[in-house]
Amino acid sequence: MRKKFIAGNWKMNTASITGELLAAGIVKGLAGDTRVTVAVCPPFPFLSRIGQAVHGTPVALGAQNCYPKNDGAFTGEVSPTMLVDIGCQYVIVGHSERRQIFKESDAFINEKTHAALKAGLKVILCIGETLDERKANRTEAVLDTQLTGSLANITADLLAKIVIAYEPVWAIGTGLNATPQQAQDAHAFVRQRIGQLCTKAAADALVIQYGGSVKPDNAATLLSQPDVDGALVGGASLKVEDFLGIIRAAR
Repeated sequence: MRKKFIAGNWKMNTASITGELLAAGIVKGLAGDTRVTVAVCPPFPFLSRIGQAVHGTPVALGAQNCYPKNDGAFTGEVSPTMLVDIGCQYVIVGHSERRQIFKESDAFINEKTHAALKAGLKVILCIGETLDERKANRTEAVLDTQLTGSLANITADLLAKIVIAYEPVWAIGTGLNATPQQAQDAHAFVRQRIGQLCTKAAADALVIQYGGSVKPDNAATLLSQPDVDGALVGGASLKVEDFLGIIRAAR
């Protein structure tokens, strides 16, 4: 049985002290409970401080991005090995904001995925369609393209270190969210396609998160779907009680 995984993507929010208080509140609220895998992904400048706040607790540390080189003349970038050095266990790649705003391609996301895995990080790989693509009934075609490109040359063994986060772009930060059935349909397609790209056993073991305006009041119905194995949480991860509420729903 796949263990539920709730991760908080803080995006470009918090300050050092508010982030530390947020992390401490989550740790306190969990009280050592490990029934659900939990991670927080703060902005780069606060990774060290938040890492200290969650050290030795069930809360894992993740980063929001990385560059697919270990070192070099890449001003402003952060390497996977740097993230490991500072205590990160996870890194998010392919988030729709990286794809839409920074024009990252599937090929570049694939480079990041391989580099992160080689460095010893686990990867949260984001995929998802825009509203126009959904209206045009292209959801599965878009997800197929993103999966095949982003997971190029990923073996079943490597897939065991990857989490897929299905985030319909039209539901991120909009207050809208996919219905439980829409989420289930997308997740079932992803699992089927992964089975074709890797193996059925690897696909069956794959954790697939849903992301897109997940809140405590809709988390339980989303997480009750057979192929929804957790959530990548944006805005609600910035409030201790909201984030803890989603974790409780996952239990």
